[in-house]
Amino acid sequence: MKGLNILKNKYLETVKNGSTSLSLLGRGDGIELMKQTVSKGELIILFPAENSSVQEFFYILDGIFEVVVDDEVIEIGPDDFFAVNDLEEAINFNAKTDVTFLSVSSAPIFHSLSNEINELRKIGELVEKKDRYTFNHSSRVSKYAVKTAVKMNLERARVENLFIASILHDIGKINIPEEVLKKPDKLTDEEFELVKKHPGDGAAMLRKTAYADLADIVEQHHERVNGRGYPFGLKGDEILVEAKIIGVCDTFDAMTEDRAYRKAFTAQYAVDEIKRLAGIQYDPEVVEAFEQVMIEEGKII
Repeated sequence: MKGLNILKNKYLETVKNGSTSLSLLGRGDGIELMKQTVSKGELIILFPAENSSVQEFFYILDGIFEVVVDDEVIEIGPDDFFAVNDLEEAINFNAKTDVTFLSVSSAPIFHSLSNEINELRKIGELVEKKDRYTFNHSSRVSKYAVKTAVKMNLERARVENLFIASILHDIGKINIPEEVLKKPDKLTDEEFELVKKHPGDGAAMLRKTAYADLADIVEQHHERVNGRGYPFGLKGDEILVEAKIIGVCDTFDAMTEDRAYRKAFTAQYAVDEIKRLAGIQYDPEVVEAFEQVMIEEGKII
C-alpha cells in the first residue's frame, strides 16, 4: 500500500562493531530510528551535540543499564525511557547485562557508521584517484553546497541530506574509462554519452542502500533549468533544489581547478560566468546564495 512500509525481521542496514550492533530501522526528514544491542560489561557514551537543538530518545527493550547522575547510581531497565537534549557533558551508560534498546535521533548519525555509505565513499575516492585533477573534488563541492544551502535557509534535515549526496555525487564515474576521464582533447559523441551516464549510475548504487531517498539528488546534479542538462532534460522546478545547488558548486570547483586540457580559472571569473548563466543554466536563487558564500569566504569581492 502506498505510504505503508512493512519490514518483517529486516533492517535497512546493520553495523556490527565488536560486541555491539546497530540497526537502522527507518529514516526521513532528519529523523533516524535505530535498534542497538550492547553486550554485558560494555558501555555507551552520550556526548554533547554540536547543535543544542538535537534531541535523542532511548527506550530499553531488554537488559539493565547503570548510569551515575549527580553522584547517584541509577539502574535503567525494560520499559524505562530516557532523553537527551543540550547535554552539558559526556555521560556513560554501563551495561550490567546484555542490553537491547531503541533510539530516535533528530540528528542523522548512522551515515558515518554505515558500511554501505563508506563503501560508496571509497568508490568516490577511487574515481578521484583516477584523475589527479579531481582529487578532493567531492569534498570541496560538499563544503560549498552545505554553506550555500544554509545561506538559502534550507531545513537542517535537507542540509544534512545534501551533504551526503554531494559527497557521493560523482561515484557513477567509476564506470567511465580512465582514458576518457583524463582525455585532454574534446570528447567524441560516444565518449560524452559515457560521461552522461554517471549521474544515473551513481543514483543506481545509492538506491541499493538505506539512503535511496537521496538518489534523485545525485541523478539530477547535471540537469539545468533551461532543460539542456542530462540525463533527463528536466527544467526549472522539476529539478530538486539540492541538485541545483550541487550543480552550481560542481561547476565552480571544476572551473577553479586545473584540468588536463586547461589551467584553472580565477574564482572571480568562475562566479561571473555562473552569474551570466543564472536563469539559463542555473537557478538564480542558488547563484545569489553561492555568490554570498564566496564573498564571505574572501574568494571574490
